Amino acid sequence: MVTDILPAFAAVRGDVRAVIEIDAEGPQLAVDRSAVDGGAVADPLVVRLGITVGGVDLAASSTLLRSVTQTVSDSLTAVSGKATGPWAFEHEELTATFRHETGLEWRIVVRVGDDGFALRYEVPDLQGVSTLDTEATSIDLALFDRAWVLDYQTWYETPRSGVDVAELASGDYGFPFLLRHSNGQYLLITESGIDGRFSGAHASVAPDAASLRFRQADPGSGIARGWSTPWRVFVAGDLATVVETRLVDELAPPQHPLVGDPSWVRPGRAAWSWWSDFYSSAQLDAQKHFVDVSAEFGWEHLLIDCGWEETWVPEIVAYASARGIQVHLWTIWHDIDGPEKLQRLALWRSWGVAGIKVDFMESESKDRYRWYDSVLAETARLGLMVNFHGSVIPRGWARTWPQVIGYEAIRGAEYYVFYNDLPLTARHNVIQPFTRNVVGAMDYTPVAFSAPGRTTSDGHELGMSVAFECGITNFADGVDAYRDRPLAARLLSELPPVWDETRLLAGTPDTEAVIARRSGDRWFLGGIATGEARTLVIPLARLGGSRLRAWVVTDLPGGEGRGLAETDGLVEKTLVVDVAAGGGFAAVLAPVGAPLFRSAPAERETPPRVEPRLGVLDAGNRAVLSVDAGASVRVPPAWRADRVDETSWIVTAPDSLGAGALGVVTVETPGRRGAPVVTHARLVKPLGSGPIRLSTLPMLSFQNESGPVERDQSNGGGNPRDGNRMRVAGASFDHGFGVSTPSAFRLFLGSRGDRLTGVLGIDDETPDTAAVAIVEADERELLRVTLRAGAETVPFDLDVRGTGILTLRTERRPGDVPVAYERAALSFESGAPDAAHVDWASLILTTHQSDAITSRDDH
Repeated sequence: MVTDILPAFAAVRGDVRAVIEIDAEGPQLAVDRSAVDGGAVADPLVVRLGITVGGVDLAASSTLLRSVTQTVSDSLTAVSGKATGPWAFEHEELTATFRHETGLEWRIVVRVGDDGFALRYEVPDLQGVSTLDTEATSIDLALFDRAWVLDYQTWYETPRSGVDVAELASGDYGFPFLLRHSNGQYLLITESGIDGRFSGAHASVAPDAASLRFRQADPGSGIARGWSTPWRVFVAGDLATVVETRLVDELAPPQHPLVGDPSWVRPGRAAWSWWSDFYSSAQLDAQKHFVDVSAEFGWEHLLIDCGWEETWVPEIVAYASARGIQVHLWTIWHDIDGPEKLQRLALWRSWGVAGIKVDFMESESKDRYRWYDSVLAETARLGLMVNFHGSVIPRGWARTWPQVIGYEAIRGAEYYVFYNDLPLTARHNVIQPFTRNVVGAMDYTPVAFSAPGRTTSDGHELGMSVAFECGITNFADGVDAYRDRPLAARLLSELPPVWDETRLLAGTPDTEAVIARRSGDRWFLGGIATGEARTLVIPLARLGGSRLRAWVVTDLPGGEGRGLAETDGLVEKTLVVDVAAGGGFAAVLAPVGAPLFRSAPAERETPPRVEPRLGVLDAGNRAVLSVDAGASVRVPPAWRADRVDETSWIVTAPDSLGAGALGVVTVETPGRRGAPVVTHARLVKPLGSGPIRLSTLPMLSFQNESGPVERDQSNGGGNPRDGNRMRVAGASFDHGFGVSTPSAFRLFLGSRGDRLTGVLGIDDETPDTAAVAIVEADERELLRVTLRAGAETVPFDLDVRGTGILTLRTERRPGDVPVAYERAALSFESGAPDAAHVDWASLILTTHQSDAITSRDDH
């Protein structure tokens, strides 16, 4: 083995020098600072190097061939994150090439930046395929006295905690892993630049905390020619350096060409109803209420979680767009896994949906990263923003794929919903700005005033809105919880959608975190603290040293952590804030004489015109739409839209479209708030002849007391697809619709129907209830019948000739108090008290052929 060191075998930037040395155990990287009092992370910090490929330890019996150094000058433009806009940077790069005695060449590449260093391994000339078995990258922990860690879990939702290194248990820990050196400086360890060629890595601590080593999720994963590992990243310096670093993004690949002009990525603030009202995601009217209040706050987005139904998603998209609010939909990862399922993304985008929240990936495997590759490429192609939940931590995708505006990978406010015995602690929260949030967007879903068992103060909750960063911040609580707290509502309204820069003003991972984020000429401060009530004295020198007006919202004096208070005054050198136990604050600072408050409600915009709103495809599967001049048109996958002139489009459906099926066409015009304003048209293929199960037809719209209208099963409860086989008085039925009273749903018959037959009854899952069922043909009543639980089904046979739109409704029995749709779900199991679950069972529509083509504008 060669033991000499070539003169060029080092990368130097400023006073930091990184040298690859070779001893009897193989290569190692020694990093130190030339200045004696420069506060070195280690003197030197030694990183042991090496990989085992195809069963061969390349660090042993290798000869150094050559080393090359160069300056890497690069830039990126951040769309979201701790600082947006263009960013230029330089790294010093050292590439050392070795040849193993087997003849295999391999490389160690080292980058040194202003705030740390990184390394990776390359095997450029691998013949055929092989495996990456293990990695030797490790550091000695004896130089460090304290660590902030979380037990490793592939979706990173275990609590973070601080521990003295001497007491650090052996085992696996997740990145980022923060260490404090005995000289008071810090080292944050993580990873960057990963894709589907790799599995994720995590930290493995040896017994007696002797060392920390990188460990792959998939040992023995396959590799091929041109292969290189992700970057092993070490951020080094004081806590401000750690919090403010952008090294992870700098090391990631440049923006992918599929993204194009990333101006369609729109960071901001979002309302999210699931946390505060579990089944509200299935209720259109509940979502409209969240839009209305969000518009009052001037927010940009609405996230609809599990329970949404494609029948009404276009309606909420249009409703929200008129207020400058874009809609994002929740989904499970396996529902978009594979080429066929991935087409759902194009369908949702065709409705005008702006983004998705994808959940439950819960894996660091190479196969799962290949799934990420597919979703990242397809969402970039379609122009969909992405929020990954149940996910890995950020590893630089904010640069490569800027449509990724959020990751969970944290134990956040969701844990109040499912784990009341495991409330989130102030200590857990305070660690996040120094660890997890350092590496990228963190969808903690903050500001949960209504959380049960909460030990943090109201000021702490509000402070997280600034202290925590996410491309789109999804606020946990119900919008009314904020509107009922005027100080919180004002602060959350003033928050800007993006940040120009981020600075740490005060704190440590064990005490408090005070983060300052600038937007234009205003600074926003978020402070969160652990421990007893106390006074925080926060230095403001890093804000420029000028006199500022400060509006501060903090814990109500004497409120024992509940309630908010405000102060307004001039500050210059320090900001003094009293906080409760587990307390915090939020503040807005502006130059003297400049306006402090600048938010305004979103004004309603006029949606574009489209005619007809409800149309029928002709024999060639075509329809002509008339729109406003300058409007653009989106169509479902496999459909085509051809412009005829400034105001006319021909829309063509695929031949595969089944009789009775419909497509939603979206018409868009630019909006004043940076998002399109949309209107929808529905185009239906005429029904064929013969008997048709009514439950196979699409609904034009529906309202339902609890969850969606279910197909071919009972209503169940608030969740989608939570019903059972329909049963009335012990008799079972295979097809139909299950509803919860009151309800109404509409189907398009297009004057092709002759007769409608079926039976009606109250499902056995809601005993001791009653309801009224009504059938309407173009708003003309054909049937009205009173139903009682336990009674036999009521059969019907109706003449529906000439009917354009068929409506099936249920009402509470006469004398019952009506329940508004949006507030009907009063219990998780069965909705409102006395809500009857009505089964429209065994519905058969007989039809006839007709040459009549009908379009309607009354939808």
